[in-house]
Amino acid sequence: MRLTLISIYRTIKLQIMFNSQKVGIALYENLGKLFYAVAMADGTVHIKELDKLKEIVRDSWLDVDDIEDRYHSDAAYQIETVFDWLLEYDKESGECFEEFADFYQGHPALFPDHIKKLIKDTANAIANSFAGKNKAELILLAKIDLLLKNGPKV
Repeated sequence: MRLTLISIYRTIKLQIMFNSQKVGIALYENLGKLFYAVAMADGTVHIKELDKLKEIVRDSWLDVDDIEDRYHSDAAYQIETVFDWLLEYDKESGECFEEFADFYQGHPALFPDHIKKLIKDTANAIANSFAGKNKAELILLAKIDLLLKNGPKV
């Protein structure tokens, strides 16, 4: 009986770890969508915005947790990977923001205050990196601020 309980416990623990890793990777994928939305808010992604994103991922996002993707790279690199994919396929800013907002609504526990601050700081730095913030970027930054400040809708 004891061996069976230990076996069940280990199975449940592995499932929880696997699910939390999948959700953690999804977090970074959705952050890639959000940061792409900021860069694309004016209809064009400038190289300075992409460079700023890569700098912030390396300087700040890699230290957030120890989650790895299936290639054993830090999952935070999914931010760049998704951003690059969206850029290649010329996705719309508004659609990417909405996808992030939906993810945020469904996973509020993944967004403690320090992550919200890092999201806002990253979004502002991307928007500021090329000729300052324009009207479209300011509007999107305000939407991000409201979304993160008001929390998920019930």
